[in-house]
Amino acid sequence: MKSAVETLNPTRVRLTVEVPFEELKDSLDAAYKKINQQVTVKGFRKGKIPARIIDQRFGRGAVLEEAVNDALPKFYTEAVNEAELNVLGQPEVDITELKDGETLNFTAEVDIRPAIEIPDYSGIEVEVDAVEVSDEDVEKAVSDLRERFASTSPVERAAQDDDVVTLDLEAKVDGEVLEDGVASGVSYTIGSGELLDGIDEAVKGLEAGGETTFASELKGGSATGKEAEVTVKVTQVAARELPELDDEFAQLASEFDTLDELKADSRKRLENMKQYDQATQAQERVLEKLLELVEVPVPEKLLADEINTRKHNLEHHQLGQMGLDLAKYLEIQGKTEEEFDAETKEAAVKGIKTQFVLDELVNKEKLNVNQEELTEHLMRRAQSSGMSPDQFAQAVVEGGQVPMLVGEVARGKALAVVVEAATVKDTNGEVVDLDDDEDETAETVEAGTEDETTTEAEDKPEA
Repeated sequence: MKSAVETLNPTRVRLTVEVPFEELKDSLDAAYKKINQQVTVKGFRKGKIPARIIDQRFGRGAVLEEAVNDALPKFYTEAVNEAELNVLGQPEVDITELKDGETLNFTAEVDIRPAIEIPDYSGIEVEVDAVEVSDEDVEKAVSDLRERFASTSPVERAAQDDDVVTLDLEAKVDGEVLEDGVASGVSYTIGSGELLDGIDEAVKGLEAGGETTFASELKGGSATGKEAEVTVKVTQVAARELPELDDEFAQLASEFDTLDELKADSRKRLENMKQYDQATQAQERVLEKLLELVEVPVPEKLLADEINTRKHNLEHHQLGQMGLDLAKYLEIQGKTEEEFDAETKEAAVKGIKTQFVLDELVNKEKLNVNQEELTEHLMRRAQSSGMSPDQFAQAVVEGGQVPMLVGEVARGKALAVVVEAATVKDTNGEVVDLDDDEDETAETVEAGTEDETTTEAEDKPEA
């Protein structure tokens, strides 16, 4: 077999492959054997039909087609390996010449990872928010905790803000009661904004047993987005009572004996959260600076696939779970379809560039992923997915996604190397010393790359 490579652009090549006919022998034998098992010819036992009879009855062309389909992936893969190409996606294969007994010639156009030069990144400088926790922040945290320990008691008066009311609801669209539009015993805190638009105004002023009707646009269910006539009946009004902010509350709501200790712990927790946010912000801004330094051509087909994948995931998974379609989502976001398409393309380009650049850094810095790092990352991914580590690990193995996880950790380590070399200052001008946590950095990388599987190599042509 002979092969040659022609560079069409920085991200696409054409392979020209010439295969002597004798190298098709194994595939021809396999083709005859396969056809033998599929057909019957009077006078011959199944599987024992001579090749010449198959040629006569079914045509030599059918045999050649079967043999070529069997052989193409092998010869294509050999040509890719010989040229040391890092291919992306499936090739477009064209058989240019097939002479029985002489030769098989074909071309294969395929996207490849572009060659990337990583410049000196040690001069990167970024600014992040300072870690500052005010007394007001602490008071709010304690107040939010206090809200969680509020108690309720029924009252015989009209409902007002912050009361907890028990409701029976019935929704009609065009005069017809919806199958999923009836609910009883719904608990709702007035002013929380967690139910229907207009519900607060409707129930305020009603006592237990009171009933009213109001119009509202439905946020979920079979009639999402439609205007409904909602009848609401208040079956109970309960007042919320907050515990006193004292040492007794601290003992009730925490492991601390005094309110001062609880507040000190709240301050420490808020500082830790802001430090985490600061580290994430530093990673994101360093990554943005790094991408600005590197020229990364993006394969057109790969970009189109990535855009389609992102749109599909949004429409059929995320929005579907919320009972929304794309049109309603854009209306809520206040965006046009053109703006949405532009933002999706921008995010897809950034994701592809991020993966290309960080993968090149992994190679340049000779970074490896050990079992402990992979296990820690798997545990975090399992937690974020709501699955147990064993369930998540099984799903990863069965789905052949172990290399994907390894790639995520490796890219996280690559970004950590760049962050460590960069100068990070807060808004007060102080140099920030960031802990080198590759797994947290891997999460930043994941957020930028989204569906990285669309950029993984598929080195088999379509038969």
